[in-house]
Amino acid sequence: MKTKARVIAFYLPQYHPVDVNNKFWGKGFTEWTNVAKAKPCYKGHYQPQIPADLGFYDLRLPEVRKEQAQMAEEAGIEGFCYWYYRFDKNTRVLEMPINEIMRLKEPDFPFCIGWANHDWSNKTWKKTKYYSKDIVFLKQKYLGSEDYKAFFNEVLPMFQDNRYILVDGKPLFYIFAPQDIPDTDVLIKVWNTLAKENGFPGVYFVCRVDSCGKAPVIYKKSFLEQGLTRYQHYIEKGFNAVNSYSFRRAEVLAEGYISKIIKQLKRKLTGHALNRCDYERVMDNLYTDEDRFEYVFPTIMPRHDRTPRSGKNANLYSDSTPEKFAKAANRAVNIVAEKNEEHRIIFLDSWNEWGEGAYMEPDIVFGYGYLEALKKVISYE
Repeated sequence: MKTKARVIAFYLPQYHPVDVNNKFWGKGFTEWTNVAKAKPCYKGHYQPQIPADLGFYDLRLPEVRKEQAQMAEEAGIEGFCYWYYRFDKNTRVLEMPINEIMRLKEPDFPFCIGWANHDWSNKTWKKTKYYSKDIVFLKQKYLGSEDYKAFFNEVLPMFQDNRYILVDGKPLFYIFAPQDIPDTDVLIKVWNTLAKENGFPGVYFVCRVDSCGKAPVIYKKSFLEQGLTRYQHYIEKGFNAVNSYSFRRAEVLAEGYISKIIKQLKRKLTGHALNRCDYERVMDNLYTDEDRFEYVFPTIMPRHDRTPRSGKNANLYSDSTPEKFAKAANRAVNIVAEKNEEHRIIFLDSWNEWGEGAYMEPDIVFGYGYLEALKKVISYE
């Protein structure tokens, strides 16, 4: 299928039991545990969100991974960006799906990996009586050049796989939290050197950047100026591109700064505050002129609802529909239209983040609606 843009979907490889989840959350725990028990927070709230065609799948089954790839390909998605959890040389989590994809050489569908470089803690899911305080289960470590060399050699077979996604001939490597890496320049230098020694012109480094950082401001002009500064900062550090992930800015512009402050105060005083924003208004405020820059790759999001993970403290975008998603996706496609064909990249958040209510897979309410909406927008057919 010929497409107007290169849509790369983030893929959560979490839907199978692993030792760390068994230990801290109970035997057999997966994302589905929270998804199935989610409850609506207001009248008309679609919870729990229940999968349709694929069911409550288990990623240990290769048939599931093949069917996911087929669905994505038919919708015009170029490939999956599998989250890769590497905490140090000896510690991995959720690596089974990508290991099996490499071992079996299927599905025959493009992919890349994104380093999910953050701690694992009970902050991810709603606290229980057993874990009422913040606890770090796995600590993300940065151990310098020798470990970066080991990391590169670990993922080199993926880079060399003919399914791996390339940009300008370079394997695309995505970094979730670039601000947490104390020696980014060392990492980039080591990897680019090793890539050239192995026949590549380098590695194509992309990082996620929230344009308003940790201190959002009131005026739209200031948002834009701050976003541009932050994007350029990472390009100057050696990244090839940034993925603009500016939903906090969009929420403030959509709902108003005062409304945001009131919600924060309510949460602080009561311990509970649902952060509910209108999906269409958020998406209408998401994209800016900076997304048109050659080195900025925008984001599209079909829906968002963290109720399964956070309960009454969830952040959610209400009233999303395939039609509203199509409108947002079409805007993103138009934004990248004038870029070099290699750089017409849009990141889709996400393929299967059911615990965050950000997914494209069929459910019992919308069926294939979001997949069909994307295909209609992205395809030349």
